[in-house]
Amino acid sequence: MFSHVMVGSNDIERSKRFYDAVLGVLGAGGAMENRNAAGQMRLFYRHGGASFCVTEPIDGEPATVANGATLGFKCDSPEQVQQFHDVAVAHGGLSIEDPPGLRHGAIGPMHLAYVRDPDGHKLCALYRPK
Repeated sequence: MFSHVMVGSNDIERSKRFYDAVLGVLGAGGAMENRNAAGQMRLFYRHGGASFCVTEPIDGEPATVANGATLGFKCDSPEQVQQFHDVAVAHGGLSIEDPPGLRHGAIGPMHLAYVRDPDGHKLCALYRPK
């Protein structure tokens, strides 16, 4: 359904260090860097046919967090969920909500971990047993 997701950053180098490490857990390579025609630096991470992008805001205003928004990343195992969480926290992220682990919901069991990136964007690592 989605081709890409893009978030803003107020410190693109800090974001690069964070996302290179965290998305590396999922098998994504390092960021492809791009400077657009207006001069903003952008980072593109590609994996599994999708793209995750980080940009300096094009309008020149500070990047802000979308209240109520969560960006979910698919994991291959409960261990990968935990690793995603731990690497995020080790690289400047903030662990939020319940500790990483198994949850039971309306759509069945799943392993979840929630963190905020250094700019405050809410990320979720999710593994759903088959």
